[in-house]
Amino acid sequence: QVQLVESGGGLVQAGGSLRLSCAASGSIFSINAMGWYRQAPGKQRELVARITSAGSTNYADSVKGRFTISRDNAKNTVYLQMNSLEPEDTAVYYCNLYDYTRLRDYWGQGTQVTVSS
Repeated sequence: QVQLVESGGGLVQAGGSLRLSCAASGSIFSINAMGWYRQAPGKQRELVARITSAGSTNYADSVKGRFTISRDNAKNTVYLQMNSLEPEDTAVYYCNLYDYTRLRDYWGQGTQVTVSS
């Protein structure tokens, strides 16, 4: 079993920054991808950014140039640095780990990010 614990959400003014962290623990295979998804009220969950264990990244178009995803494989931790935040970034942010060996997803409990205008 794999557990994901997120931290770093909160309330920030537009133009501000936040850094999210997600630590994975449990039975983790080395070949995986970790990422962040978000869900705003009334909307579907969407991918924000993702990084593989080899370091390949991909981002939603709406966050390119503003958000940066990184990971520390030794700590099984993924980070999301969010700059130039906009009210449209307000959502619950969920950490995700995709296990390429078990072929399944794991999810964190979610952390609220609120950007005021």
